[in-house]
Amino acid sequence: MKKTVLSGVQATGSLHLGNYLGSIRNWVKIQEEYNCFFFLADLHAITVNIKPSELNNSIMGGLAVYLAAGLNPDKVTIFAQSMVKEHTELAWLLNCVTPLGWLKRMMQFKDKAGSDQEKVCLGLFSYPVLMAADILIYKADMVPVGEDQKQHLELTRDIAGVINRRFDKEILKVPDILISETGTRIMSLRDGLKKMSKSDISDFSRINLKDDNDLIHQKIKKAKTDHLSFVSYDKETRPEISNLLDIYRSLSEESLEKIIDNYQNQGFAKFKEDLAEIIITNLQPIRDKYLELMNDKEYLLKILHKGAEKARIRASETVNEVKEQFGFVI
Repeated sequence: MKKTVLSGVQATGSLHLGNYLGSIRNWVKIQEEYNCFFFLADLHAITVNIKPSELNNSIMGGLAVYLAAGLNPDKVTIFAQSMVKEHTELAWLLNCVTPLGWLKRMMQFKDKAGSDQEKVCLGLFSYPVLMAADILIYKADMVPVGEDQKQHLELTRDIAGVINRRFDKEILKVPDILISETGTRIMSLRDGLKKMSKSDISDFSRINLKDDNDLIHQKIKKAKTDHLSFVSYDKETRPEISNLLDIYRSLSEESLEKIIDNYQNQGFAKFKEDLAEIIITNLQPIRDKYLELMNDKEYLLKILHKGAEKARIRASETVNEVKEQFGFVI
């Protein structure tokens, strides 16, 4: 019996190279091996102020990227989080057993809320509980995540433990954390200490998957490096050039040693030119398929509804199990 894997990307803005290398490409590789659930986290998206048109475009665009990158809807379950109402139902049940202190320790909330935590919405604070529900509802064996989500996954495991101990039986499966070795955390092209992000004000901080070839060349050409004139890898002292090398390595699948050796006497200009071409070679087929799919919204909606219907079968079973243990009438 295949093990179950679950993952998703928040439905805000355009998906970028970091999403592809950190998540989506890996999903494509494992879709034959596991029983996979991949979703668009649109409920998480509204924890910040987002225009209705932007949310809608992000959902449809995100799905188009999933498919264009190679996910096969006949082999994996692809759906929008909001179309499976059981996610929010389980989240409420988990909210009622999760200690407040656990949520106060979540670093991502502190980072997003900043110094004015009194004005942020409750949804942002309880975001990790909904994330736990997203995972536990499908009894996932493994969850592929980046290092920045590891704390949330550990919370998910803790919440599952609370439920299981409370009712003295394993109702919710405690998932394993699956962290990819390479390409998990691609950084901003403007600041090697910040993760590449859809929410960054500067569009030149990221390579969007729908960027055209000329724009990709411009962004890589303007990508921040440092005052040194040679290529070397050191994330501590040279975060920007190390980030570009990570991208190069992830897309070319060449070793760091070989890449660095190839550019020892050529400087940044040649390195950046070649890197841009490697990115284009990898992303152009995805972009072309994405544009084709975005012209067929009827097909995209069909995929979403089919995936949600399939997901709800597993999700409703889990929710009913948990509700029954609480004493609700099923």
